[in-house]
Amino acid sequence: MLCCSTLAPETADIFKVCPGGGAHCLITTQLQAGSGLSEGYSVALLTGSNLPSPTLPGLHLPSVDTHKGWLFKWTNYLKGYQRRWFVLSNGLLSYYRTQAEMAHTCRGTIPLATAHIEVGDTCHLVLTSGGRSYHLKATSEGECQKWVSALQQAKANATLLMHHSDDSGDEVPVPQEDRTLTQGVLKTLASKLDDLSTCNELIGKHGAALQRSLSELEDLRGSTDSTDKVKAVNERATLFRITSNAMINACRDFVDVAESHSRRWQKALQHEREQRHHLEETIEQLAKQHNSLERAWRENPTSYTGETLSVSQTSCRSQEGDASDENDEAEFFDAMEDSPAFITVTATGNIAYCMSNPLSFSLQDTSGANHMQLRRTRRSRIPDKPNYSLNLWSIMKNCIGKDLSKIPMPVNFNEPLSMLQRLTEDLEYSELLDRAARCDSSLEQMCLVAAFSVSSYSTTVHRTAKPFNPLLGETYELDRLDEYGYRSICEQVSHHPPAAAHHVTSQRGWTLWQHITIDSKFRGKYISVVPLGNIHLQFHSSGNHYVWSKVTSTVHNIIVGKLWIDQSGDIDIVNTTTKDTCRLKFSPYSYFSREVPRKVTGVVEDREGTAHYILSGTWDDKMESAKIVDSSQGCGGSEGKQKTVYQTLPPKLLWKKYPLPENAENMHFFSSLALTLNEPEEGVAPTDSRLRPDQRLMEAGLWDEANSQKQRLEERQRLERKRRAQANQALEEGEYIEGYQPLWFEKRTDETGDNIFIYKGGYWEAKERQDWSQCPQIF
Repeated sequence: MLCCSTLAPETADIFKVCPGGGAHCLITTQLQAGSGLSEGYSVALLTGSNLPSPTLPGLHLPSVDTHKGWLFKWTNYLKGYQRRWFVLSNGLLSYYRTQAEMAHTCRGTIPLATAHIEVGDTCHLVLTSGGRSYHLKATSEGECQKWVSALQQAKANATLLMHHSDDSGDEVPVPQEDRTLTQGVLKTLASKLDDLSTCNELIGKHGAALQRSLSELEDLRGSTDSTDKVKAVNERATLFRITSNAMINACRDFVDVAESHSRRWQKALQHEREQRHHLEETIEQLAKQHNSLERAWRENPTSYTGETLSVSQTSCRSQEGDASDENDEAEFFDAMEDSPAFITVTATGNIAYCMSNPLSFSLQDTSGANHMQLRRTRRSRIPDKPNYSLNLWSIMKNCIGKDLSKIPMPVNFNEPLSMLQRLTEDLEYSELLDRAARCDSSLEQMCLVAAFSVSSYSTTVHRTAKPFNPLLGETYELDRLDEYGYRSICEQVSHHPPAAAHHVTSQRGWTLWQHITIDSKFRGKYISVVPLGNIHLQFHSSGNHYVWSKVTSTVHNIIVGKLWIDQSGDIDIVNTTTKDTCRLKFSPYSYFSREVPRKVTGVVEDREGTAHYILSGTWDDKMESAKIVDSSQGCGGSEGKQKTVYQTLPPKLLWKKYPLPENAENMHFFSSLALTLNEPEEGVAPTDSRLRPDQRLMEAGLWDEANSQKQRLEERQRLERKRRAQANQALEEGEYIEGYQPLWFEKRTDETGDNIFIYKGGYWEAKERQDWSQCPQIF
């Protein structure tokens, strides 16, 4: 065998195929005498061929001794870097608290075959494996370099050894093994592509050299130097042939590797599809059973008297890597509170809810069906949404920059609810306020109020359709005194700009009111909806008065793609009585962000600015609170500011979204409450949204008739506004909506200094008398 270093420079170039010094395979070509090279020469060409095997005795993996030593590993912001004993062996990097622990306890293991090694400055290096990053620091630059070299060599060896995985495809793959195998195969294919590229460059280089030699030979025909030139041409032709053969072999090996794993990948994909289908069916069944059981209890809680609750809790937490090492050092983490393993509610009817078998639900009525009979059976479905196609861009392309409320749009882009009903839908989770009313601590009460403010967005995650703009003077009532102890009244108090006033009174200790003006703009690619105004909440027993506002809602992909909605901005909740505050941050969605989508975080502070609770969750699923037990100043915040690090107790669940009803995707993704909002009611005001004809026709699926009614109502409203403007020309400039005065609300300055519309009373009394003589005929 001839070492490449003994060949001529132009001959030795061909051996520089494997960058990084990693040998992949050995192709040996014995050149016969007269080929242009000295007789008996053997040329070794390194290419991206098959892995070392008994048929390739010339290749051996570089031997690397086990590498051991101390490194500093980042744990959390509270404790920073901690000294750990690291051992590198057989492609695995393991670490321990001390050397003595090597005999019995491993704190974590990092497989280098699939790890990414990144070298930072000042003795830092980062290993990323399985979606987790390990930040390490050496004591010196020299020590850091030794570790980097050892890790890179171990990674190269582990990658080669990974290619020996079983490719028979006869067994059902284990998910973790599949991931490792797939990564290994992808690395192999990428390596072979690199080798193909290198061989291609060599073919071009040696082909050009061969062409030059042929030209020189043509010029020296008959000269005494022709013999040497012929020999040089033969040698270059031989090199060209060797490189071409290597290129062909590398291509063949590339195809072989891809084909050998094709059947295994197909079986793995089919297995994952079956598992996913089975899981979806299981979750759907669980959600249906849980939803029906929970709704039955929620809508008639007062019928359960003398109930007893026994809870047996279990804690079973799986720990991976160094979870046992640093589970007491966690800064803060997202997790639900420990769920009860078994809950038994003994009342007039017995309900068993067993978490140990989540598919097991039983509802037993031991005292007859009369006790389970609800006071009123609310509807649980509406007609399916028709599948009408309409080009939104053809309607809105001339409306860029305009106020969305002034754009005439067909009902095809609406949902069969008005904006007043959407405001009322904020009460979906009113039980959060019932719980808050019973709190003795204002800080705990603040946590529940914050969860309530977030819960109002949970119904919007799939609701990209536009609610109907209410007509001026339109009202909407929701009387749920029997079920949930509250009743609500809304009125449209302004049309341009659109503004609504809302008032809710609860027998369970709280009152809520708001005056919201909607500022909506169409920006071409997206629509932004900015609610202006504050929401007020007051608890009767404590007198605590909370004030907050809403965040911006954005509907994306107006021009092309699937519509999706996002919530972004900050909510500042202030208890004007105790001066406690809470700032909630709604993180905007970003494709490149590693954050959880739709993430919401917040901190509850007292009047002195001391933080007491951390809030976290997502606005479409759940919110949790964790009590702060300690805080410290961490290192390195943005703009040179120090970051405050909080140590908390395990988080507790504040709010969890209810699952959507069955067939919700065909019913505008309405929640259980939303399905009942437009249900006909007797005795409501003639201005109630339930009586709006275009909205009623749209819900029934008669969209053409609904569009005709919508145009009629809008034209009638324009004429009424013009008549009112002409009748009030003498009014001073700035008079509210050309002199219009709402029927059930009046403008006042409240105790917080806001100039808003507040309920002046009289609606429920008029309903009791059925005296609607004051109401205008707006429909």
